[in-house]
Amino acid sequence: MLTLFGDPEVWLPLAFAGLMGISILVYVILDGFDLGVGLLAPLVGVNDRDRMIASIGPFWDANETWLVLAIGLLLVAFPTAHGIILSTLYLPVAIMLVGLILRGVAFEFRVKAPAGHKASWDRAFFAGSLMTALAQGFMLGMYITGLEWSIGTLVFSALTAVFLTVGYSFIGATWLIYKTEGALQKKAVSWARGGIWGMLGGVAAISIASPLASERIFERWFGFPEILLLAPLPLTFAAIAGLLIYMLSRLPAKDDAYAMVPFVATVFLFALAFAGLAYSFYPYVVPDRLTLYDAAAAPESLLIILVGAVFVIPVIVAYSVLAYTVFRGKATDLTYD
Repeated sequence: MLTLFGDPEVWLPLAFAGLMGISILVYVILDGFDLGVGLLAPLVGVNDRDRMIASIGPFWDANETWLVLAIGLLLVAFPTAHGIILSTLYLPVAIMLVGLILRGVAFEFRVKAPAGHKASWDRAFFAGSLMTALAQGFMLGMYITGLEWSIGTLVFSALTAVFLTVGYSFIGATWLIYKTEGALQKKAVSWARGGIWGMLGGVAAISIASPLASERIFERWFGFPEILLLAPLPLTFAAIAGLLIYMLSRLPAKDDAYAMVPFVATVFLFALAFAGLAYSFYPYVVPDRLTLYDAAAAPESLLIILVGAVFVIPVIVAYSVLAYTVFRGKATDLTYD
């Protein structure tokens, strides 16, 4: 059974790395837009804020399931890497968890709380969203720079934290373009027009810093013939970014045409950026220190875990698809009546 698809010490770690990577990407996209909505919420009045939060109401809890899945796969499939990464990033991980708890509590309580307390829970929802986004951006920066604590890596990680927060707010704005209408949709278009430059600046900064931080990554991107074979990736990214800038200049359109295009285009941009990062760091799970093959659990253990994943992951996918299908269309009021 173990040798059915070749050497299990090769394909099993690779399979779990792929599952973990997909889980992280899906989380960044799905929870990214609802974090973005939380970051943008203070910019509007109470009624518009209610509609914004209603647009993520049916989805936000399921979105976070992908983060749990990704961390769970890291723990069971690559326990050594899990220990190194989470112990090195203990503080930002703790801040992220506090932020996720705070925004989850605030989301529920703001609807049920007396009118006089609603503003406090709205501030807590924003604070939880901001803490989570900044912590995740800081962890990304630390990972790119090799999980080393120094003045340089701290400065870069702080900048990455800001850029990812802007990126989340941008995808949140594109989500609102799709899910809202009228004056609120016009505000979302305005936010997206400004936010896209911060998002693209962040991608550019990470793209420049990654090869500078590692000679190995530099050779993978700029060696020959790699530089020619990889050229379609940045060119496709640039083409989609150009299309996105153009579409934002044309929105909102009559009869709400093309309202979903900015969000779909942003999803593709996030996926391309993630693909670039994955290529840069493969086969390392801890940058330049530990490969996924060295960090993987025993093949026998991985096979058992894979059997469980084959049953669990389709359920998560089916639940997510069902939620987005049932609650498609424009956001309506969120109530518990």
